[in-house]
Amino acid sequence: MEELEVTKISSKGQVVLPLAVRNRLHLSEGEKLIVFCDNDTVILKKIERPVMERFKELLKKSRAWAKKVRLTPADVEEAIRYVRSTKKR
Repeated sequence: MEELEVTKISSKGQVVLPLAVRNRLHLSEGEKLIVFCDNDTVILKKIERPVMERFKELLKKSRAWAKKVRLTPADVEEAIRYVRSTKKR
């Protein structure tokens, strides 16, 4: 079931999620959300624990691989520039 709620942004840039939304998603103080922006749309996605644990596991493996192959910050920057230059718009 979809719900439509209205909220506003405070002077500090904070957004209050309505109680009905927090209850429906079982959100509590301190929970982390992913923020995705596309044109004039903002999407908030609850981060599930298994997702964060898997992310941390992948990050650990990636760091170990980068250390093994002696990947430098310059290598990463070059790869980012390459991907951005070839990305279809």
